[in-house]
Amino acid sequence: MKKIFSTIALLLAGISFLSAQEWKPADPEATPEAVELFARLKKIQEKGTMYGHQDDLMTGRTWWNEKDRSDTKDAVGDYPGVAGFELGELELGYKLSLDSIAFADISERVRWFHEKGGIITISWHVVNPVSSQWPGVKEPNGAGSAWDVNMLSTDGINAVRSVLPGGENHAMFNSWLQRLSRFFKTFRDKEGKMIPFIFRPYHEHSGSFFWWGRERCSDEDYIALWRYTVDFLRKEGHHNILYAYNTDKVYSKEEYLRGYPGDEYIDMLSIDWYGKGEEFNKNVEKALDFTTKLADKKKKLHALSECGPLSKDLLDILAKYESSYVLTWRHVPPRGNWPVRKSDHDDQLRYMKASGNYLFFEDIQ
Repeated sequence: MKKIFSTIALLLAGISFLSAQEWKPADPEATPEAVELFARLKKIQEKGTMYGHQDDLMTGRTWWNEKDRSDTKDAVGDYPGVAGFELGELELGYKLSLDSIAFADISERVRWFHEKGGIITISWHVVNPVSSQWPGVKEPNGAGSAWDVNMLSTDGINAVRSVLPGGENHAMFNSWLQRLSRFFKTFRDKEGKMIPFIFRPYHEHSGSFFWWGRERCSDEDYIALWRYTVDFLRKEGHHNILYAYNTDKVYSKEEYLRGYPGDEYIDMLSIDWYGKGEEFNKNVEKALDFTTKLADKKKKLHALSECGPLSKDLLDILAKYESSYVLTWRHVPPRGNWPVRKSDHDDQLRYMKASGNYLFFEDIQ
């Protein structure tokens, strides 16, 4: 009888192990650190939803690039669980990002936050590969930027196809990815191991306001762009990255999956949605419902990777769903004599902290 119970116990343990194994990074060569981050995020989203903040460690409403500063910490006495960083214009070899933040400082803060136990997410507003080559195009959000959507390459094809194999900008794009790879290799811990992080490239592609957006390229071209990028980085030895697939507002599972690169390239399903009011809340809840169900079916992580402004209604809706984090965009000091922008954001953070449904830095240690 004892032997039978032992056998049953082993079988149950095996079933549990196999079930747990299904929830794993898409990369078959994922580093132990990436596997650990994936498992940690899965465990966290079963417990609650982390608060994330873009550039939280870099800029604030009244300060710029001061070590140990955080608007989130000022509001609730704790850092966010997730810190977001932006790498736009790294591809051009610049020392400063499109937000005028030194890449060397970003690398330092990534290492610092990781060592403390925080989680890192990276976005990349990569410039338009066609118009960015033109002289005098460095106007914010204008010609040459990620937001420039109207330019075709000289052979008459869209910007996305121009960077794919056979396109006239393919060699240049490879050099951009090489710069990205070299920078990612600066993300190392004290033992020299590459730090695991979430990478969310070519985001909000269901919209048409970026050169990789839905009306700017075909679904097939977008899939090819995504796969080429991931394959390139993996060949460069980056098996420490979890990849987040992302759309802007969508209203059905079918719409969400247009341009989906495939499960072997994706670790997290995410959506971005800005707005407020009853109709906004209704639409976000619907999207959270079908994207979290889809994530669970595919055994992928989930995030509301950009949203705003926060509201009690939105937070109460999100608390119903299993999502690893919700992230709000960056704070920056006002220009010139402009007053500091007022909002109830800090009040919403305090509501999150008190609710028990949301997790900040200390809650995930």
